[in-house]
Amino acid sequence: MAKQKTVQPDGWEIKDRNYFLKGGKSPLTLTIPGRHTRKHPLLWFDEELGAQRELKYATNQSSVFVDEQKGESTMGHITFKDGVMNVKKNLQNLQKLLSLYHPLKDHIFAELLPQKIAEDELTALEYEIEALNMARLLDVDECEAILRVEVGSHVNELSSKEIKRDLLLFAKRNPVLFVELAKDDNVQLRNMGIKATEAGIIALSPDQRSFTWATNGKKLMTVPFDENPYSAFAAFLKTDEGVEIYKSIEKKLK
Repeated sequence: MAKQKTVQPDGWEIKDRNYFLKGGKSPLTLTIPGRHTRKHPLLWFDEELGAQRELKYATNQSSVFVDEQKGESTMGHITFKDGVMNVKKNLQNLQKLLSLYHPLKDHIFAELLPQKIAEDELTALEYEIEALNMARLLDVDECEAILRVEVGSHVNELSSKEIKRDLLLFAKRNPVLFVELAKDDNVQLRNMGIKATEAGIIALSPDQRSFTWATNGKKLMTVPFDENPYSAFAAFLKTDEGVEIYKSIEKKLK
């Protein structure tokens, strides 16, 4: 039988490591499988060997691979307390089992990685800066269109300064959604449709299936089944037929 070879991960650092249960769970204690059984398979596929390798955490073995362990094994327990577990740097076999090979990794539990947290926080800060800069440069009509998605018709009760203030707060609170909305031209068109309806320029039928000119009842479009009427109207305004209607509504709203 060919001698098995332990995988030595590139950049592996000897240090204390912390692990936490995912999903915000923090039971008093939770023990996860530390050896392969029929009920709880503990296997890792070795691509170099092209085979599944059985895993077992034994406190008196340096490797977690059963095919590399010698003699009798003293089984160890893998237990989270209050949702967390600290593993000291001298327990390299347990660290590698949890960080590299355990099939429940990133499903039930994960390693706490300060660098990853810093990267996530940096990304969040960059999104927030981008969102706030975009919000600061938008005119009031654009602000109103985006804010309407968040607060609905309540936006009609706000002054221009209140709209700008609330938009900046929205951008700070949910920068990813804000940037998506700010870059979506359908948001502006949907807002135009709502404003035109409120101003009595166009009318939405009681069953919300069609738009007409409010003055003469001439049909503008039929709303496709199971679609939001204003989203459908926004898409309609981008068609060849809808462009002229858009121009007419824009003039009437001024």
